[in-house]
Amino acid sequence: MSRLFLSLLLGLVKAMPKVVFTSALQRHVACPDSTVPGNNVRQALENVFRARPKARSYVLDDDGSVRHHVAVFVDGAALVDRRELSDEVNESSEIYVMQALSGG
Repeated sequence: MSRLFLSLLLGLVKAMPKVVFTSALQRHVACPDSTVPGNNVRQALENVFRARPKARSYVLDDDGSVRHHVAVFVDGAALVDRRELSDEVNESSEIYVMQALSGG
């Protein structure tokens, strides 16, 4: 029995947020929209990265923080905790991962 299935069965992971990678990011790494288990952004993204390991290094740095050139939004608001990714999510949450814009 998988650890994920066991966690769902025991009620440890209740939320199933939707994770969306914008088309600009998908030009670099294939990441179709997915609904994954997770009670916070870290858990949700880790589940995406299990299926799409190449996405991890594009989104997170070696310390596991969100890279400077990446922006993450949860339910329309910018991710607060870019280091631990502890922002909570629920079953109706949408997590958007995109390239951060800069310039002037």
